Amino acid sequence: MVFLQLFKKILCCLAFSYSVFLALPATAVEHIAPPALSSIENSDIERLLPNAEIKPILAGDTEFLSLYSEYMSSNFRGVVLLIPDWHSVPTNNSGMSFLRKELNNLGYTTYAMTVPDIDWQAEKMKPVTPTDAVETPTSDESKSDANEPEKQSAEPHYVNAIEPVNNDVLEDYKTNLILRYEALYQTAMAEPSNIVVIAQGASAGMLLEYYADFPESKINAFVSLSSYLPNAQRNEELSQATSLVAPALLDIYYTNDSTDILLSLKNRKRWVNRNAKFDYRQRQLFGMRNAPQQHARLSKEIDGFLRRLF
Repeated sequence: MVFLQLFKKILCCLAFSYSVFLALPATAVEHIAPPALSSIENSDIERLLPNAEIKPILAGDTEFLSLYSEYMSSNFRGVVLLIPDWHSVPTNNSGMSFLRKELNNLGYTTYAMTVPDIDWQAEKMKPVTPTDAVETPTSDESKSDANEPEKQSAEPHYVNAIEPVNNDVLEDYKTNLILRYEALYQTAMAEPSNIVVIAQGASAGMLLEYYADFPESKINAFVSLSSYLPNAQRNEELSQATSLVAPALLDIYYTNDSTDILLSLKNRKRWVNRNAKFDYRQRQLFGMRNAPQQHARLSKEIDGFLRRLF
């Protein structure tokens, strides 16, 4: 009997708490956005690298970090601007961190730039224009269509492949990249000398597109490391843009690069021959790009190419 009364009390408490819970207003959990990747990279750079090497630069309304390293040779040969691949850092082990210090021994002052964040939501909704509206058929057209029998096409329907990255995302990243690059270029102009640009991956592809339009910022040489664009159509057009770049161009690739890069190399040479770009060189490096021996070969290729120019 005592157990039955205790069981009734427990049921009454549960029913009361359940009714109170249902009476409370339903509130969604507040979404907390994760920190931007660039802020994490900047905090790591400020924590791990000496303050003397870190130079904040203002590009428009946005401040970004660059890594400055002065030349350590008896002869000053110029300034090198290092631009890593997108979603990468200027201290990566794919050659950027090594070149940032090794080029100092060859007589170059280096500026390594942090790249902007990728906005994957940059795809814009196109506004509907009056010309895009569906025209309503007239009465005569509707009668003629009704008289004709329905024709079922036997031809297969082909669907275009979905691009890994759409043009809106690429254009948004390119705009922010060029804005930072121009600010870095103006900083490098404070030391009047030869200016060399060394860029990796998708950042190199976008800068090649930029220099194919003959901008006002003039450089003496451009070194491309595994340049590509993650969009099939634009990556195909990059071969033509490579032949239109005004400065001398060294196009370096690795044997284990992606097929998007390896399949476009022969087409780049064809466009170079057509547009008579005689200061274009293409070099292949074997092995892993993060190996110490690979870094030594990379620096020798770049140094040999630049010594033929100045």
